[in-house]
Amino acid sequence: MIPREILKKIRQIEIRTNRLVSETVAGAYHSVFKGQGMNFEEVREYQPGDEVRSIDWNVTARMNHPFVKKFVEERELTVMLIVDVSGSGLFGSRAQSKRELAAEIASVLAFSAIRNNDKVGLILFTDAVEKYIPPRKGRKHVLRVIREVLYFAPQRRGTNLPGALEFLSRVTPHKSIAVVISDFLESPGTAAQPIQRRAARRVQSDVISDATYTALRQANRRHDLVAVHVTDPHELALPALGRLLLEDAETGEIVEVNTGATANRAVFADRQAKAQADLARLFRSARIDAIQLRTDQPYAAELGRFFEAREKRRLRG
Repeated sequence: MIPREILKKIRQIEIRTNRLVSETVAGAYHSVFKGQGMNFEEVREYQPGDEVRSIDWNVTARMNHPFVKKFVEERELTVMLIVDVSGSGLFGSRAQSKRELAAEIASVLAFSAIRNNDKVGLILFTDAVEKYIPPRKGRKHVLRVIREVLYFAPQRRGTNLPGALEFLSRVTPHKSIAVVISDFLESPGTAAQPIQRRAARRVQSDVISDATYTALRQANRRHDLVAVHVTDPHELALPALGRLLLEDAETGEIVEVNTGATANRAVFADRQAKAQADLARLFRSARIDAIQLRTDQPYAAELGRFFEAREKRRLRG
């Protein structure tokens, strides 16, 4: 029996995202995510303007009149949501945590998929794959996906995206739309680091590791990979709150940071801006479509710009 407060939260997300899906995203989703080919539908009489290459010469010979083959797009797709549920996702300096934002984005994409008769699957990962829900259709299935993203209690706290992408390749042998929803904060190593660098890791990894970059590139060769980078404003700029004790949500390590010093905040903000730019550059070099969303900003406009830009690239290509 699902507690009433959980059902209420899931229903709120469905209501919030349903209008966006109906008015904007479902149509844009259909335009930018295409099937894997064309299926033969029927043969019809030739009409002026039809491609000569589409003439069915066997039928034409039998009927002594030109006929052409009609094809329709192979529409059904599989959308795999690969969602980071590591400890850092629980952070949120506003009304919404990064994990709650991830659940809303998963809801928008999942409802868009089922409206286009596509299947939706889910992989939840930390530094291990914690849960796998095979792709299916239907509203009930999507509501289960939202519930798991919001309320699943992982056994671990770290982050291992390459492991999740390797799992994806095993359970999804055919090409899919693979959407990675993560803050792309990797668990720090055991090597000693300066305090300022360690403090920065509480909020934002400098850049993804070589192993993660390689795994993303390989996954993008097999699937249509989209990276959804969720972040929080306090991961980009420290508030001036004096001396703070910060706990790493993934390792439990605690450090003291003086946020009252203007110089410290400036160094931190510069480092984080560079990390953001480096991450965007790595996505571009891997030819991965990416979008950054923040817990303190509406995401509808960013999603709209993402779909518009992707559609323009598709038409140019």
